[in-house]
Amino acid sequence: MTRFRLVLLGVLVGAVAAAAACGGGSASSRSTSRTMPARAVVRTTTAPASTTVAVTRPVRRTSHGPIVTRLSTQQLAGQRIIYAYAGLKPPASLLSAIRAGEAGGVIFFAPNVSSASQLRGVIAQLQRAALASPLHTRLLMLTDQEGGEVRRLPGQPVLSEKQIGQSADSASLAALAGSGAAATLRGAGVNVNLAPVLDVYRRAGNFIDEFQRSYSSNPATVARLGEAFIGAQQGKGVAATAKHFPGLGTAARSQNTDLRPVKLSSSLATLRAVDEAPFKSAIAAGVKLVMTSWATYPAIDASRPAGLSSKVIGGELRGHLGFKGVTITDGIDAGAVTPFGSLSRRAVLAASAGADLILCAATVPIDNTPSIGITARNAIANALASRQLGRAAAQQAAARVLALRASP
Repeated sequence: MTRFRLVLLGVLVGAVAAAAACGGGSASSRSTSRTMPARAVVRTTTAPASTTVAVTRPVRRTSHGPIVTRLSTQQLAGQRIIYAYAGLKPPASLLSAIRAGEAGGVIFFAPNVSSASQLRGVIAQLQRAALASPLHTRLLMLTDQEGGEVRRLPGQPVLSEKQIGQSADSASLAALAGSGAAATLRGAGVNVNLAPVLDVYRRAGNFIDEFQRSYSSNPATVARLGEAFIGAQQGKGVAATAKHFPGLGTAARSQNTDLRPVKLSSSLATLRAVDEAPFKSAIAAGVKLVMTSWATYPAIDASRPAGLSSKVIGGELRGHLGFKGVTITDGIDAGAVTPFGSLSRRAVLAASAGADLILCAATVPIDNTPSIGITARNAIANALASRQLGRAAAQQAAARVLALRASP
């Protein structure tokens, strides 16, 4: 782990540190320029004042375990929140949450970007706020730079995943796309790419192939090219995200999880042999994040979408495939999950299922507001305070997020 700063109170520094050493879970990421119906802005709820962690001198740490035990309830909840906003300037409410140590990161969509230099200036402002917080560590800065039609910044990768998959030199092109994405994003200060898509499409023009977002209908090809992209991108210092677990490759064009609930009825054998195969390879390659889909998979869990299901996240992804990195939901405002209740309830369900990070974005980017993340954070904090959510699991999630923040 890299250095992480923790400030301890007065003369108790030595004793508390010693005790801690012994002590101790898009807009959809798919969002394109397609027109979708507007949603009402989620209002901010009132939260109790945070009890911040005091800091006086840097301490070298090899684990974030002792650190997370000292986070206030709001800070512990906040590590799971990826905020979003509309426009080119971050709102005061977002900067306030970051300075309080109550944020895990920020996601950027097309309306947030006028140029790479403009975004670089915004990210520098946000990171200064993060470094001034009680946690003194940088935030995760996320966007979708898949290639082809799904790019938030001009530049690499230009080719879509399907174009790469159909080329004669596909492995080299996938690696070039990964390194190109890293160069584009690092130049703007972005440290997490919500790519590559590892869905294995079944029919030309279906939901995931409509915008050429899948490498192939062959799981071995998707696995090989995804691994090349991940290795090249992460080798250049930008964390990769394998999505959308356990796979959206069978979804028809009309089965858009941004708009409505979707059920994909593949057998467990098919899911594991075809849809999950590229994720297995990505995990072996060291991918740092996995994004769950919002579809429901009756073969695993008939009652909850993947991102709200402990059977999918804890059982299939972590248990069966052994993933130990950071899990992240797709946009929490998607039509596939709104039937599960209020924003507050959805956030708590996602946290309870094992989502380390919750993407608090509206389905339509211009509707984004930090109040979505603030509402979700307050709901998780309240659930922790009432013991509806376990604190130990929340600390484990925060530790994974903080480790990624320290070294994306």
